[in-house]
Amino acid sequence: MLRVEKLNYDVKGRKLLKDVSLQVRKGEMVVLLGSNGAGKSTLMRLLACDQKPSSGFISLNRQPLDEYDQRTLARCRALLTQQQQVSLAFKVREIVFMGRYPHFDAVAQPQDYTIVDEVMELCGISDFSDRVYMSLSGGEQQRVQLARVLAQIWDNPDSLLLLDEPISALDMHYQQKVLAIAKALSRRGYMVVLVLHDLNFAANYADRIIMLKHGRKLFDGTPMEVLNAKNIYTVFSVEAQVEMNPKTLRPYVKLEEMTLDGQLVTNII
Repeated sequence: MLRVEKLNYDVKGRKLLKDVSLQVRKGEMVVLLGSNGAGKSTLMRLLACDQKPSSGFISLNRQPLDEYDQRTLARCRALLTQQQQVSLAFKVREIVFMGRYPHFDAVAQPQDYTIVDEVMELCGISDFSDRVYMSLSGGEQQRVQLARVLAQIWDNPDSLLLLDEPISALDMHYQQKVLAIAKALSRRGYMVVLVLHDLNFAANYADRIIMLKHGRKLFDGTPMEVLNAKNIYTVFSVEAQVEMNPKTLRPYVKLEEMTLDGQLVTNII
């Protein structure tokens, strides 16, 4: 279990997270929702132990996160961030294989090669495994990075998988596929936390949704419990209608058209 209690994070006197508490159980897929600047990515970096909280407590599998050594933590926690800087001419397979580095000292084992092949096939990147990473499109690069992250924890279903906007550069097919992969991993026992912006993807795939605003957790519950017109307006300041999808028995969100005063637009132009 991932456990977070009264988490705060300050930068130069500015509170980016304020008194956030939550739990993620084994086999659970949790989606973080919120507008830009709500604190979603900051929370993800704290959950990954990439940054230290100003105050509060995080534990993973009953051990405080800051008591893990880096190699042990890397075997049971993987983070896919929004930005991945690669400046050297690595090939795709080499990038994915980096995910296995915490699992061996000098010589990789046959299992490491097998895992790399499996995650590349799953992410649909086997056909260009020998291409230079920087020659790929943004969506292809995102799938390569996902495969690297999956390779890191593929053989440890007690792991925490953190995905920060994993579908932002993908077409519709791969958006669905990545979310299906995340859902399938949660069903194998992984704890999965994702940042998404699409409310209907969150409604369809999440076991729980946590909605953040100005660094605070406002709502936490199942899609049926938290996705309603009032909560959506509170968090995003947009009008919406929420209906039951008879096929999935989950909420379906229809955003109302946003209009601007014509004279205002004319004055701006």
